[in-house]
Amino acid sequence: MNIQQLLYEKDGGFRLRGMRTTRFETFLDAAFAFATTMLIISIGDIPHTYTELVTALKGIPAFAASFATVLSFWMAHRKWSRRYGLEDFKSILISLAMVFILLVYVYPLKLMFSALFAWISHGWVPSEFSLSNLNELIHLFIIYGLGFAAMAFTFVLLYSRALNSDYLIPLDDVEKLLTRYEITSFVVLAATGLLSALLAAVLPINVAAIAGFVYVTLPVSIPIVSVIYKRKRDRLEQ
Repeated sequence: MNIQQLLYEKDGGFRLRGMRTTRFETFLDAAFAFATTMLIISIGDIPHTYTELVTALKGIPAFAASFATVLSFWMAHRKWSRRYGLEDFKSILISLAMVFILLVYVYPLKLMFSALFAWISHGWVPSEFSLSNLNELIHLFIIYGLGFAAMAFTFVLLYSRALNSDYLIPLDDVEKLLTRYEITSFVVLAATGLLSALLAAVLPINVAAIAGFVYVTLPVSIPIVSVIYKRKRDRLEQ
């Protein structure tokens, strides 16, 4: 290990190579901030009466779920940037593609959660998005699933880029294993989104609504991936 490697800060056994904030990272942060602003703006006009205020406050669950989803992608990119510090042409191009998808995906994201909470609450939570028939709901599942999968796939590309850039950032065996873990996790996320969109597209319309429940498998599938790679890391370190 050389002196430069010794100077790296560490986080969970991973050397942090991207501790300096760059203009590109500032741009990405601004794009994520703009996406969350779009979530807020989409609520509508400023309430002018108590009734309008209560109606607006009922939209908080949908906003919170949408905000948490956008924030999770921002945190994921922040972790990638801190770990690898890559700003080569391919990494920048993939990150820009991620921002583009995010800004397109943010409205289907909010409308999806808005419709979901309206359905769960039997209309008590107002929905900003009206659906005239079940067929429109199915198409909403397809749009959301493809957007979710596309966002996750950009992280598959980012981590794959880091894993294949050994000449730029030499990774030790533990770091390579952790990188493969991230790739596998985002592959699972992308596959879940694609599966939801596929089921919505091919199932009979009277049962295609189950496509929206595919995402409840994530609290099971992601921990399974984590356990598998934890065992691999334990064997590697032994």
